[in-house]
Amino acid sequence: MKVESIRVDFKRPLLIMKAPNGFVACGYINVETCNRTEDACALVNAANFDDMKAASIVAVSQQAAALGIRIGDSGESALLKMQ
Repeated sequence: MKVESIRVDFKRPLLIMKAPNGFVACGYINVETCNRTEDACALVNAANFDDMKAASIVAVSQQAAALGIRIGDSGESALLKMQ
């Protein structure tokens, strides 16, 4: 699976796992912004990249939903659908 992991350190880190056709991220990302930009994004509540893969998706953009990603899917499942 081709995924680029991006971490930006703030008081709590901004975490993004970027796949070729979308990304899984923490709550710093706004789904409505992704809807306006037509990006496929799925959000999880997790503190590190390993936890992001195991965590359940809590929100998805319209483009992510079009890829078959649903709330409750795992982050890893979402990344596979974004390949």
